[in-house]
Amino acid sequence: MNKVKIVEVGPRDGLQNEKTILPLETKFEFIKKLSETGLQTIEITSFVKASAIPQMSDASELFTKVKSELLNTISYPCLVPNLKGYEAALALGVKEIALFSATSDAFTAKNINSTVDESFVKMKEVADLAKKDGIKVRGYISTAFGCPYEGDEPVEKLVSVTKRFFDLGVYEVSVGDTIGVATPKQVRNFLKVLSSEFDMSKIAMHFHDTRGMAMSNTLVSLENGIRTFDSSAGGLGGCPYAKGATGNVATEDVWYLCHSMGMETGINLDKLIEAGQYILEKLGKNPGSKFHKAYINTGRI
Repeated sequence: MNKVKIVEVGPRDGLQNEKTILPLETKFEFIKKLSETGLQTIEITSFVKASAIPQMSDASELFTKVKSELLNTISYPCLVPNLKGYEAALALGVKEIALFSATSDAFTAKNINSTVDESFVKMKEVADLAKKDGIKVRGYISTAFGCPYEGDEPVEKLVSVTKRFFDLGVYEVSVGDTIGVATPKQVRNFLKVLSSEFDMSKIAMHFHDTRGMAMSNTLVSLENGIRTFDSSAGGLGGCPYAKGATGNVATEDVWYLCHSMGMETGINLDKLIEAGQYILEKLGKNPGSKFHKAYINTGRI
């Protein structure tokens, strides 16, 4: 299969750790530009406490504006941490949500003040309601390859948490290298185990580039049958609960790798560069994407 799906997470995961709180109009313009690239799924915000992640404090207003002004053919999922967040999202007409847990109890304690087991008790209530309400649900697994508090995470934990997500009824599980510690050898080994347990068309990968391995890990994943990847325009990103975690793998770099291998993403490169450049300038940052830098400097692929 030569079609690769890219789930753009820049407006949510890319911006959530930025100290510069952007105005709603800037976030909306970023999402609008991304919506013109050919991307079909753009995660735009999360319904969390403003005190926890100030960047997401305008979730309701932002989603309302996106819903009323942008293409209804594009999916705009939102992250919800609990029942209260789900109810707020549902009231606004959100059609797809993401739930999240981790392989690490220590990480979930820092993130949502619960153990992994407790997180699934909370999520089941939300997932059951979402099923009844006809809302699509995606699952995120953090610290799949390593935790900032517990160290290496065995593949058995990942298998267990993945099974629990599918038992909730999610349509897809995104496997996250939250702190960017995964190596190609580890990714290959983990995917071999996952492929013996699950339908790999329902598994996505979510890499961070903290140690420069994100693209190598993406290549290994492609070679092992993964066709869905989370990425962030410009390479923005981080994690509020993982000190030192840097950006998501850049959407521009994933685009270049896929197209170099004859795989289609459906994304217009020029418009993608424009969207990434827009938000980077608003943040006063240089691109985390090597391809973006080269493209801006040379004007060619």
